Amino acid sequence: MGPKTSKIDRRSAVPLYSQLKRLLVADLAVQGLEPGDRMPGEHELCESYDVSRTVVRQALLELEHEGVIRRERGRGTFVADLHSSRGIGGALVGTFEDIQSEGTEQHSYVVRKGVVPATALVARDLQVGVGDEVVEIERIREVDGVKWAFTRTHLPMAVGLPLLDLPLEDVSLFGILERDYGIRFERANRSVEVGLAPETVASALEIAAGAPMLVMRSLSLDGSGRPVERFVGYHRGDRSRMEIEVRHAPQEG
Repeated sequence: MGPKTSKIDRRSAVPLYSQLKRLLVADLAVQGLEPGDRMPGEHELCESYDVSRTVVRQALLELEHEGVIRRERGRGTFVADLHSSRGIGGALVGTFEDIQSEGTEQHSYVVRKGVVPATALVARDLQVGVGDEVVEIERIREVDGVKWAFTRTHLPMAVGLPLLDLPLEDVSLFGILERDYGIRFERANRSVEVGLAPETVASALEIAAGAPMLVMRSLSLDGSGRPVERFVGYHRGDRSRMEIEVRHAPQEG
């Protein structure tokens, strides 16, 4: 695999296979290996890192379960594609449907929900007074068993209050509001920027505070232009990407 970032520390209390996992991930990044690139075989890894085949196999097994690598019988071990573009602003209907349409195993669950006073930013977006009561819902989304995104949603009381009495796991807030309560979403203003994980988000996603993230902010409006939903979605930077399709518009005349 070329130059290695560091060596196994045999004086450390950290198990050898755990150290090897960390080193392999770091070395993949340093050497610029991309999804689909072949990794060295077990024998070569044993020699490169001076560990037993048992240690190598345990490290590779866990990396495979975590989606970092993929192993194909008779072909070898390859770098997997950790990044996902699922659910990042791709459709008005929301993240749940975006992910679901990809055919992957996904799960969403509520971290907390309740009534909170509107901050200045929330009040501005939802066109309510600062300190007015609004509904707040925080959820985590998993894709293929990995915690991928943390979303914090705010809704005006008239729109969001019915949601507080409903189970909101593995459902679309958009779908419930449109189907059961006649709230029609006509358009959304969205932005995506690079940010760093706040402590609360990092803790929820089990990543390091300050880790890079793709942050999407969205304000949805109904046909009359009334704000009906505001959310901020924090997507793990190491597992997210934006995909943009550009088409040439034929010139008239």
